[in-house]
Amino acid sequence: MVAATDKPVVAILTIDDELQLFRGNRKNFADLIQTGQQLGITTYVVTVKNLKLNSARVLGYTYLPADEAWIETSLPRPNIVYNRIPQREDERLPHVKRKLEAIARHPSIHLFNRRFFNKWSLFRWLKMSTPTKNNIPETRKLTQLSVLALLLKKHRLLYLKPVRGKAGVGIMTVKVQPEKHLPYRLQIQEEKGSTTYHCTSLQRLWEKVRKLSSANGEPYIAQQGITLATVNNRPFDLRALVQKNELGKWEMTGLGARVAGSTSITTHVPRGGYIDEPERLLLSNFGQEKTNIVLSKVRISAIAFAKQIERSAKTELCEMSMDLGIDTTGHLWFFEANSKPMKFDEPHIRSKSLERIFQYSLYVHRRRMHSQGGAAR
Repeated sequence: MVAATDKPVVAILTIDDELQLFRGNRKNFADLIQTGQQLGITTYVVTVKNLKLNSARVLGYTYLPADEAWIETSLPRPNIVYNRIPQREDERLPHVKRKLEAIARHPSIHLFNRRFFNKWSLFRWLKMSTPTKNNIPETRKLTQLSVLALLLKKHRLLYLKPVRGKAGVGIMTVKVQPEKHLPYRLQIQEEKGSTTYHCTSLQRLWEKVRKLSSANGEPYIAQQGITLATVNNRPFDLRALVQKNELGKWEMTGLGARVAGSTSITTHVPRGGYIDEPERLLLSNFGQEKTNIVLSKVRISAIAFAKQIERSAKTELCEMSMDLGIDTTGHLWFFEANSKPMKFDEPHIRSKSLERIFQYSLYVHRRRMHSQGGAAR
């Protein structure tokens, strides 16, 4: 048995909301609180405003399942802060940035996953590392027409992505179809559905891309399109969840698969995609022997990606989800990593992911206690 003094206090950090007390995925927060309670770890939600770093106690929110109600109460200041601020624009607010910086500097608090990732940074970091560079599609900042022209000479399909995008909104594809009267096909994914344009020339294509990307208000990257393995003529990709375990080591918690909707650019389930079993999909493309090789490569590579991202970010991370693609030859490609993973719908991955947050919290807390030579304060 672990003594009570060996247990950390974990706070799930989010942002205030005038109408509903706080923002974020309440079901996820409730599941985290319940898992923490089962392990004897005090766990609660706290807002940026209520997290007073110089007070012994703070105002936080706990969940009562029987009443399906959130209760505001006074709780001990956390040792672990798990950043689940839900939106990039919230995280960029000056008072939020100041609070995150103060938490990171606090001698008695450990901050998990300080900020959202930037797509350009991810590809730049992974391209610098020998174990990961061959899994990165050719990627450039989309700054001018010459970048688009250069990539289209080499690749008949490109993906244009906002560097701070979420859930696939604003992603564009460019496909060259030389035999057609309007040879440049541009498709953009919007909040609901997608829109397709056909352009006569590279110049017209660039003008349309500039107009659409400006409306999105984000800088874009241009990336080599990969011909993914398919099932029933629909491409699929893999979703890996990697987290640190009770020994503080990166480990793959689970692997899921998402099959694209019939008209969607991406494989997101809300856009008509669906969940499937990775091994089943790979078997239908490659057979048993090659499927085993691909799955082994995925496990090894996911850990290599996580280590390189953490090293390059120069901040301690505890988890990330990754979008990975397998092309028609069985080669593995890295597409995306998210420092604030959405919950996995697969029950076995979901339950393990919740437990692992607290296993790593215990590891961090005991490490800190040991370095201080006694109980954490």
